[in-house]
Amino acid sequence: MKGQTVNPARGILFMLIAVALFSVMVAFIKIASGHVPTGQSVFFRSAFALPVILIWLARRGDLGTGLKVKNPMGHFWRGFIGTTAMALGFAALAYLPLPEVTAIGFTAPLLTVVFAAMFLGETVRAFRLTAVGIGLFGVMVVLWPRLTIFGGGSASDAATLGVMLVLGSAVFKALAQIHIRKLVQSEQTSAIVFYFSLTATCLSLLTLPFGWVMPTGPECAYLIGAGLIGGVAQIFLTSSYRFAPASVVAPFDYSAMLFALVIGYVWFDEVPTLLMLVGASIIIFAGVLIIWRERQLGLKRGKARPGVTPQG
Repeated sequence: MKGQTVNPARGILFMLIAVALFSVMVAFIKIASGHVPTGQSVFFRSAFALPVILIWLARRGDLGTGLKVKNPMGHFWRGFIGTTAMALGFAALAYLPLPEVTAIGFTAPLLTVVFAAMFLGETVRAFRLTAVGIGLFGVMVVLWPRLTIFGGGSASDAATLGVMLVLGSAVFKALAQIHIRKLVQSEQTSAIVFYFSLTATCLSLLTLPFGWVMPTGPECAYLIGAGLIGGVAQIFLTSSYRFAPASVVAPFDYSAMLFALVIGYVWFDEVPTLLMLVGASIIIFAGVLIIWRERQLGLKRGKARPGVTPQG
């Protein structure tokens, strides 16, 4: 946080604003998901975030230096992994309620701990492994009514597909976070943020021959709004880590659950089940335990987190 005044209250406020904006962004994507293909939604989300990010970088004076890269292929692979995570998450919105997608998506931080041990050689001891186990138990509680293989539930094929899509998104989000932890060793956060949106825009264009549609006026407004709001949310997210340590602001990521519950109920008439609420609470508890433990161990996450969003 060099060159910035440490201000935890401002950092927390910026994080809450970022999470609220991301929640609205996802809701906009969900509104259009019944008609607009996933690849097209990813394009709007990414392309219309680019001018917002560029303006922000210019105002910070980082446009000249912040976009220089030393590892272009590293940015490509981060973009490819993150775009896959985003696409799977967006696709799931057509099949599951927003609060459920959000709750299952919280699997990503749990998997990041496991992948850090596998791919980065980090030492993960009993405490964090136990927290991961608790979190995965919470995921099972959320999934129980959805997957018939878990006990004869009455889940539809569409709901089961939605669950698989969210879990796949969580896996790729965790892989993206691992890749970012490597990338920040040589690259600036501003470059990671910009080139992710650029890569996602380019990759999403590859889906153009596979059934893009002409969105209606309201759908087009929602999609453009999702991109603009996503760009602004990314700025608030990144800024939150400039005013406070990651260990202070990171737990407020989980406020996404509250926003999802409110938006899901008000906009989509989605009433959460008791099992979903209990499972989500267990997952959040486990995630906060991991954040607390990493703070105790002195693991540096401040540089890595700003480059990744709840959407990949």
